Amino acid sequence: MVMLDLQEKVRAFVNNRWLVFVCAMWVQSWAGIGYLFGSISPVIKSAMGYNQRQVAMLGVAKDLGDSIGFVAGSLCEVLPIWGIMLIGVVQNFVGYGVVWLVVTQRLPSLPLWVLCLCIFVGTNGETYFNTGALVSCVQNFPKNRGPVVGILKGFAGLSGAIITQIYTMINAPDAAALIFMVAVGPSMVVTALMFIVRPVGGHKQLRPSDSSSFLFTFSICLILAAYLLGVLLLEDLVGLSQALVTLLTVLLIIIILLPVVIPIILVFFSGPIAPSEEAFLPEPQKEESVKSEQDGEEVILSEVEDEKPVEVDSLPASERHKRIAQLQAKLFQAAAEGAVRVKRKRGPRRGEDFTLMQALIKADFWLIFVSLLLASGSGLTIIDNMGQMCESLGYSDTSIFVSMISIWNFLGRVGGGYFSESIVRNYAFPRPVSMAMFQVLMSVGLLYYALAWPGAIYVVSVLIGLGYGAHWAIVPAAASELFGLKSFGALYNFLTLSSSIGTLIFSEVIASGIYDYYAEKQAALKQHSMGTMAGLPLGEDESLSCEGYICYSITCGVMSGLCLVAVVLSLIVVHRTKSVYANLYGRSQA
Repeated sequence: MVMLDLQEKVRAFVNNRWLVFVCAMWVQSWAGIGYLFGSISPVIKSAMGYNQRQVAMLGVAKDLGDSIGFVAGSLCEVLPIWGIMLIGVVQNFVGYGVVWLVVTQRLPSLPLWVLCLCIFVGTNGETYFNTGALVSCVQNFPKNRGPVVGILKGFAGLSGAIITQIYTMINAPDAAALIFMVAVGPSMVVTALMFIVRPVGGHKQLRPSDSSSFLFTFSICLILAAYLLGVLLLEDLVGLSQALVTLLTVLLIIIILLPVVIPIILVFFSGPIAPSEEAFLPEPQKEESVKSEQDGEEVILSEVEDEKPVEVDSLPASERHKRIAQLQAKLFQAAAEGAVRVKRKRGPRRGEDFTLMQALIKADFWLIFVSLLLASGSGLTIIDNMGQMCESLGYSDTSIFVSMISIWNFLGRVGGGYFSESIVRNYAFPRPVSMAMFQVLMSVGLLYYALAWPGAIYVVSVLIGLGYGAHWAIVPAAASELFGLKSFGALYNFLTLSSSIGTLIFSEVIASGIYDYYAEKQAALKQHSMGTMAGLPLGEDESLSCEGYICYSITCGVMSGLCLVAVVLSLIVVHRTKSVYANLYGRSQA
């Protein structure tokens, strides 16, 4: 009897949605391998004898691999989640494995385009990890999409710092060992967890304790960010022994593993939900799935919306559900008797399930896409150029600011998910309103740098990190609410293209062009001032270096204006989707 009870507990533990969520967090902790390119590119550059332009081409291949997830999004509709993740494992291992073999001269030197292809394939593997984790957890937590997406995307953003710290503990003498870790580490972790991360009917596992579980998870996230920042500062400012570095890394791993206590407590130390507790659980809103239980006829949501009196929306939630249920029953009966002919829709309405092709003809989808392109493209441009921005201001060690913006990126994703969920739950405001707020913050940060005010690099690190990160918690959740969960993988991966398109325009064209212009101008002035040295050619590094705020101030000013345009686009989406969010999250009127 005891053995049977234990087997049931183990089965319930494996199928618990909180275990799926925690394992998805661990997967995401290794899924942001694209953020490590800045650490592995110097090794590739020196080993292969590349110049900066060739390294930039590898960076473009990385960005494209990180954003093109059409295949992953499409396959998640026909393959199980473990199949999606297995494809990502193979891509990650093969892509970066070949790069490691070439850099360590275990394979003969390959042409640049082959290495670009390998980095594209290897980085593209993380789109499969992201898609599998997000699709599973959004389906398991349909009532908590904002926090879930924010936490998962936050761990992906922080994975670079996590992997770097683990690499520091290993203390490998070979610099190329980090490339080996990028190839092998994610593959091992995802392979171990890919059969656990899956949809498990989580909407049936609601508990009154879910709010406290989320609060505990958010607390762990804040502790993790503060701990990593503290460790970073200690390692940079104080010389730590290898034993102490190992101890700090072990404590980091323990913090990451700590959320697993939630499913353990829920399954092994909590009894089943009592009938008295079920009364406190939110009932599923019937208007989200208005379908007949009979096999023949079905009443579409639009039919109820057309027949529903206007005053119904102002009723308390319980009365509103009752009135809509009565209206549904009448429509079922009328349809069965032939008095009413149920209308067939030409396409889904906002809030229902869209395919990617159906979403692509909707104005709301493109408004979100362009708003994301302008804002996240600006944020990613700052992230990609943070090292050179610091060097232009005279900072010798840029790693602190690069890691700092990564940590604020993490906090932005976690905080953005929590903040947007609070707005939706408490006020039934459309989720994109929180996106507009963070875009205002980004515009302020960029303008602060453009005006060259004191401490600008610190301000831009904090505000851009927060704003950019928040977008990747808010947008996926909003897309799932407006366009449904059926094709969420394809919709999400299409939206991720926006940041890559934005950074290709803003970084490769605007930022690089302005930087090179002022670098050449400063080099010419320096050469002219040297008098007798005027006839000698300048070194390559000297000719391409720019100093001062002017190197990026104009770029930041332009992007500040573009973020304000993004604010306007987000507010247009807010205006157009008020009724959708009122139906989804409307509260009883006072």
